Amino acid sequence: MPVKTELHCHNSFSNFHVGTEEPPYDCNVSIRDQLDRSHSLGLDAIFVTNHNTLDGYRQLLQYKKDHSKFKNIAVFPAEEITIDTGAHVLAYGIHDEIKSGLTLDELIDEVRKQNGISSAPHPFSLLDALRDDAKKCDMVEVFNSNNVDILSNAKATQFALEHNMIQVSGSDSHVLSTLGRCVNVIDSENNLDDILQSMRRGRIEISQTGYALPVETLDHLKYKISNSKDYLVDYISEHYPNAKWLLTLMLKIYDSNQDSHLWSIFYNIAIYLMKRISQKINFQNHDPSFMRERNLGTMFKMAL
Repeated sequence: MPVKTELHCHNSFSNFHVGTEEPPYDCNVSIRDQLDRSHSLGLDAIFVTNHNTLDGYRQLLQYKKDHSKFKNIAVFPAEEITIDTGAHVLAYGIHDEIKSGLTLDELIDEVRKQNGISSAPHPFSLLDALRDDAKKCDMVEVFNSNNVDILSNAKATQFALEHNMIQVSGSDSHVLSTLGRCVNVIDSENNLDDILQSMRRGRIEISQTGYALPVETLDHLKYKISNSKDYLVDYISEHYPNAKWLLTLMLKIYDSNQDSHLWSIFYNIAIYLMKRISQKINFQNHDPSFMRERNLGTMFKMAL
């Protein structure tokens, strides 16, 4: 029987696990709301993929156990792990938490020891991407809802076809409304062992995709910024000392009116610049290493 599955979603237990290069607050989706939305969408199963932790999975199981309404939704363990290069890897079906900072080969070995399945999330995004190393994973995420530059997903699809890889989609949900934006159907019984076996055999198909809307992306940013002000000030001081005055001023302006239409304008400009950078990196073979340095001047020059 086909199993309608969400393969990439986060909840509030992802907070404080993202890593030192990211704001500590990652997601405000509660356990209750995550299950409620999954139920309303008619999902059969969800894999919880919090950053660098299995927290949030067992809590979902307990809440589900205490609320019979959700008895038909299967909840399975997974983790989105940051490797030594800063790229992310999804590990499905693992039972022990895998620490961040491993090399890709070490991580894949650990996933296999636990009889899990590895997947390359947003493999050609501008940050956190495995890029060509995605071929070492069991599956590749060819559509990620947050890759709103569109070109990153196009490159991932091209890569998967060239390397004959198993293709999946991921909502990468950090706000409630994007949960279930992407759905995969697995030809399997609705239990973990059967689902993992079907994944290995490629008996999984993308049935639904969709991008995060601007308002959803801005809501996520609002949550991160509002709850991580001290971190952001310290981060700006360390990484952008020459632009500290400008970025700190923007933070103050943002804090004074978080709902201003000005931020939508900034968002649209940022997407335009991202598309230009993505075109150069993904289809004109420019070296993407400058993105890891997060140098605003270099990024802006590349976008022009």
